[in-house]
Amino acid sequence: MVKHESDGEAKRRANGESSIYKGADGRWHGRVTVGTKDDGTPDRRHVTGKTEAIVKAKVKRLEKERDNGTLRKAGESWTVAKWLTHWLENIATPPNVRDNTAAGYRVAVNVHLIPGIGAHRLEKLTPEHIEKLTRKMQANGSKPATAHQAFRTLRTALNEATRRGHLGRNPASLAKAPRLDDEEVEPYSVQEAQRLLMAAAELPRNGVRWALALALGLRQGEALGLKWADVDLTEGTLFVRRSRLRPRWRHGCKEPCGRKFGGYCPERQPIRVEAAETKSRAGRRRIGLPDQLVSLLKQHREDQKAEREKAAQLWNEGNWVFSTPTGGPLNPRTDYDEWKRLLKCAGLRDGRLHDARHTAATVLLILEVAERAVMGIMGWSNSAMAKRYQHITEQVRRDVAVRVGGLLWHTRSEQPD
Repeated sequence: MVKHESDGEAKRRANGESSIYKGADGRWHGRVTVGTKDDGTPDRRHVTGKTEAIVKAKVKRLEKERDNGTLRKAGESWTVAKWLTHWLENIATPPNVRDNTAAGYRVAVNVHLIPGIGAHRLEKLTPEHIEKLTRKMQANGSKPATAHQAFRTLRTALNEATRRGHLGRNPASLAKAPRLDDEEVEPYSVQEAQRLLMAAAELPRNGVRWALALALGLRQGEALGLKWADVDLTEGTLFVRRSRLRPRWRHGCKEPCGRKFGGYCPERQPIRVEAAETKSRAGRRRIGLPDQLVSLLKQHREDQKAEREKAAQLWNEGNWVFSTPTGGPLNPRTDYDEWKRLLKCAGLRDGRLHDARHTAATVLLILEVAERAVMGIMGWSNSAMAKRYQHITEQVRRDVAVRVGGLLWHTRSEQPD
């Protein structure tokens, strides 16, 4: 409710009542009580304008935002850069989020969001600003997935600002997200997978790593995070419970070593744990092993024992299934490079490491394994993931064509009476 005053001093009002009056300065003023401040005093907002109509509209807008719960919290004024930095350093940080998630947030914020829209006042940021940024990113060469990641990061950060009352409404929720290209993944065929397995068998060490990827569809982190305690070769099962993280380092030298990055420092110190629990409950799963994999893992264990004896006191006992020659966990980057070399050795087209997982999922489709069982093997939390990972291969297409032809063009003598 708005009360109008005719003179320069606002007269006594009922609690919570808004007022509009003309001040001694010749301008019109409005005051709206919207709540209480952190110290318990009334939060009374002030607006001003040249005419009564302008101030009346501003007061009505404040009252509407107050009543809808979309009014920005009183207090410190945030820029987008200031809020994103605060969110990154105090809210979106381990253990609140996982290390890999926090690392992705840092890249999106520091490389794209702050340089692109950081100077805007938080409450002045519009959906159009955000859409312009993601278009500009792609025009400058960023992939749609990179623009989409920046957009999702901003939306998450602004959701928190809205929840805490620093922002009335999240403009990223109103903006149109960058369109992701539906990249057609071509999994390796059964024959190609067999060639990869043959090439992996010739590797001097850790060849069974690729057999696990192609047969069971383990993610890279899941395979590298396996420990021997997770593998039961008697029962023929393995339990996926953790994921190997990409290592991060800081300088450990007392005198500057001259290396730019901590990872190249001769005295480098780790700043991230080697592995963490799987991201979701569905990811923690027990999987049955084919007999062939059991045999390969038994041989791999014997080979590793020989490496342990050779390394002697240099051996670092971490109980990793796949380790360095001295027992340490494998670096995901080294593992990626090994995959690329394997493809060349097998004489196959280049492909992402994750394509091995797509291949495993498609093999399950060819074998007509029940969807529920596929979800358990792959570690999916919902069946929609099957549409992303299981692909119609030439073998499946041909099988369907033969079945259709057999039904529609069988001879009359074969038709039922």
